[in-house]
Amino acid sequence: MRKTLVSVILIAGVLSLGCGTVFAQKAPAAKAEKERVRKSVEVFQDLLNLPEKGIPPALLKKAQAIAIIPGLLKAAYVVGGEHGRGVIAVRLDNGGWSHPAFISMTGGSLGFQIGVEKSDIILVFKDKASVATIAGGKFTLGGGASVAAGPVGRSAQASTDVNFEAEVYSYSKAKGAFAGISINGASLQMDMDANERFYGKSGLTVDDILSQNLSAPPEARELVNLLDKSTK
Repeated sequence: MRKTLVSVILIAGVLSLGCGTVFAQKAPAAKAEKERVRKSVEVFQDLLNLPEKGIPPALLKKAQAIAIIPGLLKAAYVVGGEHGRGVIAVRLDNGGWSHPAFISMTGGSLGFQIGVEKSDIILVFKDKASVATIAGGKFTLGGGASVAAGPVGRSAQASTDVNFEAEVYSYSKAKGAFAGISINGASLQMDMDANERFYGKSGLTVDDILSQNLSAPPEARELVNLLDKSTK
C-alpha cells in the first residue's frame, strides 16, 4: 500500500511538472501572438498616417483581403532568404472585416548579397480565392496569382494601373516610408498553432475565424475596427 501511495505521488508530481512545462510554453506563445497583432495594428496605422506616401485609398476600397507581416527578416550571404509571421483578414459579405488569422511568409533569393534587414510588409488582395488557397496549404506569390509592386500615394492611381488589374499588390515599409516592392516567389501559409493559441480553442479552422463564429481578444477587434475605418 505504501509503495502504491508513493508511486501515485511520484506520478502526480511528474504530471504536474509536465503541465507546468506545457503552460510555461503556451503562455509566452499566446502573449507573442497578441504582440504580433498589436504590431500589425501599428504598421497599418503608420500607413494611414502617410496619405501621400502610402497605399492609395482607391485600392484599399477594392481590397478583399489584407495581410500584414511586421518585421519580416531578410538575411543574405550570397544566398538570401526571408521569413516573417503576421496576420490576414478578409472582407465579409457585409463590407466589414473578419477577425485576423495568423500566417507565415517565407521566400528566397540567389545572388551576390550580404546583410540583414527588417521591414514591414503589407499585401493587398483583390480576390478572396487567394486566401482560400492559403487556407488549403501554401500560396506562392506570383505563382497562382499576379503580383505587382503597389503604387504609392493618393495621386498614384492617376498615373499608373488605374484599374488595379493585378490580383495582389505588395508594399514594404522601411525607414519610415511605404514603397511598392516585388516579392514574387515568396510563399504564405496559415499558422494554425498560432490561431489556436490566440483564440484559445483547439481544432480551430480558418473558416471558424474568417466567418466570425468565435469571440475575439481585444487586439483582434482593434485591428478589425482599423480596417473598417480605412477601407470604406
